[in-house]
Amino acid sequence: MAKPTDTRTRILAVARELFVRQGVRETSLREIADRLGITKPALYYHFASREDLVRSIVEPMMDGMERFVAEREPRDGAGPAAHDPRELLGDYFDLAWEHRDVLVMVIRELPVLAPLELGERMFSWRRRLILLLLGPEPTTAAQIAATVALGGMSDCAVEYAHLPLEQVKGPAVEAAVAALTAVPA
Repeated sequence: MAKPTDTRTRILAVARELFVRQGVRETSLREIADRLGITKPALYYHFASREDLVRSIVEPMMDGMERFVAEREPRDGAGPAAHDPRELLGDYFDLAWEHRDVLVMVIRELPVLAPLELGERMFSWRRRLILLLLGPEPTTAAQIAATVALGGMSDCAVEYAHLPLEQVKGPAVEAAVAALTAVPA
């Protein structure tokens, strides 16, 4: 893999901004190149295709989520043990907040991002997170509550991205904990 360059970093920043604001389909590679004052072939020097550019924007979130879950799963082959919900949900919110612009893009463009198999990966992460929150063999009702908690937190990171983190995280985590505790595990 090529070493990141300033031009590559600038391309990613502009593409992310335009993809989030206008959508992936509505943003041309020519528009990205023009905004940066580079030629379209120069853009292709750094990214072989639109899919390569989109993948480079989305993969840090996907890799971060994979690391987040893997670091919390038991390593000794034992089944998943429940984690402190408030702590796990707070950490999860931080991750969602860090990648909130990419989450906006994903929500709007999931069909366009299908080649990245993002939907299935996100559902897999969520199922693994639910086991981390609830432990092995949770009831269906508890799984539904955990799905509401996790989905609601991601939605808050996107919907309230214009507010300061300190204003959003506390209420989001408390609402998620309340959703979890409303139903017995």
